Amino acid sequence: MTFRKIDPSPSAYNYQLLIKHILETPLIYSPEREIVYRDMVRYTYRDLNRRVHQLANTLASQGVEPGSTVAVMDWDSHRYLECFFAVPMMGAVLHTINVRLSPEQLIYTINHAEDDVILVNEEFLPLLESVKDKFTTVKKIILISDSGKTPDTSLTLEGEYEDMVNKAEKSYDFPDFDENTMATTFYTTGTTGLPKGVFFSHRQLVMHTYGMLANMAAFESQAPITSKDVYMPITPMFHVHAWGVPYVMTLLGAKQVYPGRYEPEMLLKLLVSEKVTFSHCVPTIMHMLVSSPAITNFDLTGWKVIIGGSALPRGLCREALKLGINIYAAYGMSETCPLLTSAVLKPKMMDWNEEEQVKYRCRTGRPAPNVYVRIWDPQGNALPHDGESTGEVVVRSPWLTQGYTKDAEKSEELWQGGWLHTGDIGYLDEEGYLQITDRLKDVIKTGGEWISSLTLEDIISQHEAVSESAAIGVADEKWGERPLVLVVVKDSHKDKVTEDELRDFFMKFVDAGEIPKYGVPNRVQIVDEIPKTSVGKINKKDIRTQFTS
Repeated sequence: MTFRKIDPSPSAYNYQLLIKHILETPLIYSPEREIVYRDMVRYTYRDLNRRVHQLANTLASQGVEPGSTVAVMDWDSHRYLECFFAVPMMGAVLHTINVRLSPEQLIYTINHAEDDVILVNEEFLPLLESVKDKFTTVKKIILISDSGKTPDTSLTLEGEYEDMVNKAEKSYDFPDFDENTMATTFYTTGTTGLPKGVFFSHRQLVMHTYGMLANMAAFESQAPITSKDVYMPITPMFHVHAWGVPYVMTLLGAKQVYPGRYEPEMLLKLLVSEKVTFSHCVPTIMHMLVSSPAITNFDLTGWKVIIGGSALPRGLCREALKLGINIYAAYGMSETCPLLTSAVLKPKMMDWNEEEQVKYRCRTGRPAPNVYVRIWDPQGNALPHDGESTGEVVVRSPWLTQGYTKDAEKSEELWQGGWLHTGDIGYLDEEGYLQITDRLKDVIKTGGEWISSLTLEDIISQHEAVSESAAIGVADEKWGERPLVLVVVKDSHKDKVTEDELRDFFMKFVDAGEIPKYGVPNRVQIVDEIPKTSVGKINKKDIRTQFTS
């Protein structure tokens, strides 16, 4: 069989999927809509476009050219949004640095990514100073300052971002080039070994933008997103491009609000004063907000919030819904750009009562358009979508990273069999919803049976005294492993609940058939805090070290 290929006219334009095209639409549909940074900066999409051109000229004056790597160390800001566009639109690569890395991890990522220029917020100068003697490729450093002042530093600075951008020419000729050109890179911090670099092309980021747009805006759901929404990310912009949502909201020309450093008071102030209607964050941030004493002073009715990075516990979901927050889960990972699934409700589910909806709002979700999800057994055989058959989650989509930077062996492991291996285990139900039951490395193996740490965390989150929780497996001579659940108790219940009472709470779910009796933890331990990773996830590596060593 011979496939017929298109033979284009010699003069036909070969339209490449480039990030610069995303910026074209808001300049037509909503050029005067605002972009806001804290209570400090307010400008329009027309201004954003001009500043993107000026930033490109600024970077070019510092030697940035196609193939160069420009790194950014900043809080979530309008400046970061400008970098999301200007750097890749030049044909350079944007490296979004995790500002919470240790000095050893930081210098590793800077050198491994071969950064040429670093844009650094004044607050992170001490961190950069601590590794400057180990730079191997860095040529220029540009200061980012809210104060406009140049601080004392041992680093050689080329100038201050705002001053340089304002003085630059207002027009830059962004070139056409192959859509498979690398646009961004960043590093995922696992629980073992050095950070792994992932990378994404222009084509992948544009495809992800349209896939996310279709997922959030095209289908009838409990929380549709439109150009009328006011968007504020509460996920760091260094973390998978703030989940890719700034590209989506820019394409829509929606009002965008950037909060800088995450402070509960500032977040709540901006939510109300800027009339924010849509955000996304990890569960720990939502927990911080709903636990803040100030929350009762604000009306958050109708605020749509996507929870990702970790599972959305039913207890937290109920607490948010009580405050009028339209909350639901989504799923992805650094390697997937990140969107894979989201817990958008089907039309028939919209009339369900709250408790019925909570079950599906906390599901890992339905695959987004152009995402294929399969469940494999250990032999690589596909399992049925029956809500019971559990195995490894493998995926395909046009926006998945094609490998790890300079690591052919790990890249092949990631893509073994032509499907990206998520390292998660779960099942697909008859409605097409994915449910992650655990990470392969976090599942608790007791007496030859698996117990989901996520299920145990979800159950204990529903106790009225529980603020946060984490479950791990600890060595057991007879059973191999047994569950240990750590709990942070709400201030209102301190000294009013015992560890035995919390353990007994699990028996209700044994009686209801949700977990087997062997799934009840041997011990529930009340602690002051639970360790977190640099992006706010529960750090089970640290917990295991602390409680099993």
